[in-house]
Amino acid sequence: MVEFDDVVSAVEAMTTAEHHPALHHFDGIPDTAQLTVDQVLDLQIATARALEPAVLGVVRNRLTVDVPAVIEGDYLTPAAAAEAIREGRAAGRRVRAVFLHEGDPDRITANYASREPDSGEQRHRAQVSAAYSHWLADQAARHGLPVVECRPWDGLAGRVERALG
Repeated sequence: MVEFDDVVSAVEAMTTAEHHPALHHFDGIPDTAQLTVDQVLDLQIATARALEPAVLGVVRNRLTVDVPAVIEGDYLTPAAAAEAIREGRAAGRRVRAVFLHEGDPDRITANYASREPDSGEQRHRAQVSAAYSHWLADQAARHGLPVVECRPWDGLAGRVERALG
């Protein structure tokens, strides 16, 4: 299991805004709630796109060993997933992708409240997350990649399995 968010943290720690500005869009923004949902969404998408080479680096490394792996994380884009599938096919390996979708900000707000009860309601963050999920679902469809609704939780694993074939 590769948690891509860990790779993101490592890449950000090893770079600076001066040398890699596309990886540091959120530097100097102490409270993203002061921005509109669309402004934060644009920064998140730009950051995800800037991280596509790192995703592909991880995939290329995983293609060198015959051990199954799952790469998961918020900054994985459908464009990078589609390229990983192409590169896997060229290497004679099977690479698959699926995107989970939760587009309801109320459900996301409730999820944040249960996971992080001391952080307040986090409505703005949930709205950004829902908007990002819609963007990912749209982009996945454009690349012919499956999108699976997160709800209902019961049966999610089966739906993912069916989506992956």
